[in-house]
Amino acid sequence: MTSGSEGGSKVLNEVLLAGHRRDDAPQPDEAPRTLWKPPAAAAVPQSDPVATLRAAILGKLAYGLGKSPATARDRDWFAATALALRDRVVDASLETAPFPHKRVYYLSLEFLIGRLLSDVMGNLDLVATARAALAGLGVDLDAVSDAEPDAALGNGGLGRLAACFMESMASLAIPAYGYGIRYDHGLFRQLIDDGVQREVPETWLAEGNPWEFERIESACTVGFGGEVAMTVQADGSLRRAWRPAEAVRAVPYDTPVVGRGGRHVNALRLWSARACEPVDLARFNAGDHVGAVSDRARAEAISRVLYPSDGTPAGQELRLRQEFFFTSASLQDLVRRHVAERGDLRSLPDHAAIQLNDTHPAIAVPELMRLLVDEHGLSWEDAWHVTTHTLGYTNHTLMPEALETWPVELMERLLPRHMQIIYLINWMHLEEVSRHRGTDAGYLAEVSLIEESHGKRVRMGHLAFLGARRVNGVSALHTELMRQTVFAPLHALDTDKIVNKTNGITFRRWLHNANPGLTRLAVEAVGPRVLDDPSHLAGLAAVAEDAGFQDRYAAVRRERKEALARVVQDRTGITLDPEALFDVQIKRIHEYKRQLLNILETVALYQAIKAEPHRDWPSRVKLFAGKAAPSYHQAKLIIRLASDVAKRVNADPDVAGRLTVAFVPNYSVSLAEAIIPAADLSEQISTAGLEASGTGNMKLALNGALTIGTLDGANIEIKDHVGADNIFIFGLDAAGVQRTKAQDGYAERAIAASPRLRAALDVIGAGGFSPGEPGRFRPLVDELTRGDRFLLTADFDDYWRVQREVDAAWVRRRSWWRAAILNTARTAWFSSDRTMREYAEEIWRVRVG
Repeated sequence: MTSGSEGGSKVLNEVLLAGHRRDDAPQPDEAPRTLWKPPAAAAVPQSDPVATLRAAILGKLAYGLGKSPATARDRDWFAATALALRDRVVDASLETAPFPHKRVYYLSLEFLIGRLLSDVMGNLDLVATARAALAGLGVDLDAVSDAEPDAALGNGGLGRLAACFMESMASLAIPAYGYGIRYDHGLFRQLIDDGVQREVPETWLAEGNPWEFERIESACTVGFGGEVAMTVQADGSLRRAWRPAEAVRAVPYDTPVVGRGGRHVNALRLWSARACEPVDLARFNAGDHVGAVSDRARAEAISRVLYPSDGTPAGQELRLRQEFFFTSASLQDLVRRHVAERGDLRSLPDHAAIQLNDTHPAIAVPELMRLLVDEHGLSWEDAWHVTTHTLGYTNHTLMPEALETWPVELMERLLPRHMQIIYLINWMHLEEVSRHRGTDAGYLAEVSLIEESHGKRVRMGHLAFLGARRVNGVSALHTELMRQTVFAPLHALDTDKIVNKTNGITFRRWLHNANPGLTRLAVEAVGPRVLDDPSHLAGLAAVAEDAGFQDRYAAVRRERKEALARVVQDRTGITLDPEALFDVQIKRIHEYKRQLLNILETVALYQAIKAEPHRDWPSRVKLFAGKAAPSYHQAKLIIRLASDVAKRVNADPDVAGRLTVAFVPNYSVSLAEAIIPAADLSEQISTAGLEASGTGNMKLALNGALTIGTLDGANIEIKDHVGADNIFIFGLDAAGVQRTKAQDGYAERAIAASPRLRAALDVIGAGGFSPGEPGRFRPLVDELTRGDRFLLTADFDDYWRVQREVDAAWVRRRSWWRAAILNTARTAWFSSDRTMREYAEEIWRVRVG
């Protein structure tokens, strides 16, 4: 960054400022000069797009930020550039039809949008223009891009998927609003202190957000607690009215989401929680200065932090308050819009499709019913028809503990009217089931919205299922397992309701922006049409065996690996060899994702190299990144084990140049954009039947990493598309997992049958990687030897075997690059554009384009 350099001054003086100097003091023998001013737009030739954008950036720097080029930091240049580009997005948005026939409303507790500058520049075809405009000011676009904070408003795949879907809907010109929460602090910033994860707040809003617009005129009120009053109407009917004890102001902030080519713009509307009264003046004037703002603190806590710990009753209540807050505000907003544009709410299904992204917004079912019946006077029958023909529900998990349930006591206290509505929905539902299926108590308990085996709890997955017109899974395997497991009783009542919509990713972010070198290669090989239609990537298959193309493909990978090595060196101090195989596992740290299996294989490989130091071992880098939930002790222990293994392995001269291990802290979207184009091997090793889909597997395969994985989630469909010869599959399938779990003592038998696994567990359990605290990792070893509910022991030997196949394949570089190119060529189907078309046509019934 040289914005304050002499070279930058000359550019400004000669090109833009017509002789105005940027030096702060007058020159000798000169009269005091006039202050610097940005160039007038009228003075810039409109035929020169670089000069036009440069002038716009300088104007925003001066009049939007109050800065001059001499005092501007990288963050200021970013904000000025974002504001200049935002103007162009607004121009495009004003051309979008104000009242489309039908809109999609996508409700998600997470939107992991990351940095937006590259998205906006790419979709407006302004990357080269912006680079040149800033370069003319002595400013480096890469430094400006790095100054943008990651908007970490999500935990992982769920939130990143929502961001991909929003971008694809804009690119396909599907009119849509995304609805979520504008968290003051998104997912925590992860620090690794001697292997121990520490969480500190992520302050993405510390200097404001230049992309967003505050829409105070669209604020609404969300209630909590209180009582339900009943009145008799003139016709003798009963009318119920909720009188909340607490009111919170929901203030929307809109971030424009621009599609490919800038042809269509949607809005991501995020809600911020505010107190209706910012201060209790009576208490303040009485001297209770802290108590006077306690109500404000309670209200604003709702949008303070993403995923507050729900390990306490207070934490559970806050989580439920968050979910209801954004769901209620979103429904009020879209109902208000529909009434203003269309009038009769009975036509809502014709003009709105509301998609619930997982169970977090499942409270939409009773809240929409409340709005329709209590606030707008629809009959129960009409309201239920509207609700069940407007809502859709996407399920993302098969793990029972991840399907939300809420204590009835908490619901009755916090949302009393909604609990009444849920009871009525459940009563009518069970009456219908009894008429057609009999009154077997066990079956009725399975399909009831209220689970009563461990205290009364509301099943939010069941509630979303009943209230939705369609329920979809996110991969072929996941959808079929939904029918067979978590929703089997409900599926039997309506066998057409569950459909599959395999996830996808936006290629504009994860190929065009993240890997421009590979994108240029694709354009050279198959033409520029690949930028608009990823199906044309299939043309790369024709050059997969071309030695010259393989060399260029390998050179692009080498550049990305060198760039990643610099990032890892900067963050960890660990040196990576770009010639080594980069073996990458990047995802949320969770036992079912089985980072521990990868670490066990790493320890076994380390022991094998130590035992046979003269063997020709291929050089390998094991790279881990991901965050553990703050209260998830086992996951944090896995991070510490990975760090301790790295410390010992990397310091051992016997394995130098053969094995390097690194845990890179603070995994984020921007870090993923650095890692994914550099990866050679993609670890997708979850226990079969537990990963709903995965999208990291798609991003890595698209960029040419070969997958080592189980037959789980979308791995199955990736295998079908890229070909069995171009992927490494190991381990039990979902049916095999269930058979093995049914056998007592499977872990003990697997360990006894595998000397390699037993040796790895022994050295970990004995403190071989934690000599100062020998028992540090005993809980991990005990979990595997006594239970192993995620079947690491059962899959270990096959995983080891296939990893040695990877070693052999890596040595044969021509065949490796052929397989990598075919992965890129054959993953076009996993575009989120394809996914959104399927949702639009088969679930939402909305026109594309």
